[in-house]
Amino acid sequence: MENIKGIIFDYGGTIDCCGDHWACVIRDAYEAAGLSIELDDFCDAYVYAERELARTRHILPEHTFLDMMRIKARIELEFLQEKGLVEVDAIASLGEKIAIYCYEHARACIEEARPTLDYLGERYPMVLVSNFYGNVSAVLRDFDLLRYFPTIVESAVVGIRKPDPRIFGLGVEALGLKPAEVLVVGDSLSKDIIPAESLGCHTAWIIGRQWFREKELPPHAGTIKKLSELQSLY
Repeated sequence: MENIKGIIFDYGGTIDCCGDHWACVIRDAYEAAGLSIELDDFCDAYVYAERELARTRHILPEHTFLDMMRIKARIELEFLQEKGLVEVDAIASLGEKIAIYCYEHARACIEEARPTLDYLGERYPMVLVSNFYGNVSAVLRDFDLLRYFPTIVESAVVGIRKPDPRIFGLGVEALGLKPAEVLVVGDSLSKDIIPAESLGCHTAWIIGRQWFREKELPPHAGTIKKLSELQSLY
């Protein structure tokens, strides 16, 4: 599209998870670690951990993705242990297996995305807009992604979280462009695509496995299955 002059990328799920919701990969990690948990119990643990991380500053700015996943896995497993579903003596070893599985998965997805980031980064200014815990710069540095995003708009820093469209407005301002000149790439219809479109941005929705409790999603014109499709579109 000739009028696109800049790109906003979401991070979690979009770049580091091949379009899948991270809950799907974490559940895969449970199974790989030999931990069989009913889906409803897993979802409750996942939601509990997300809310706990939002309430309490467990994650510090210097924490890498592996650090973060160790913390998140521990919180989930402690929740499940309180319900009698995990032995307390198994939390440390299971948490390490889950964290390493997720870290390796993220690294593989990032390497798959890298050629597309190289391609688009040579042609457009790019900004990252992410709901994150205050450590996204450390995560990007560990994965050698900072060079693609000279400007980062992180929810924990700016005090605005998706799906509030204002966080994308900050990304548009950072690019110095009009919304109609900006492409927003994300993996969530409700948190990325709809808010960005409400500002007048163009969107590309990478569709992978969705959150287990997500209702059936409506069709959308700007869908892609892999980030590499953007190379032929832009």
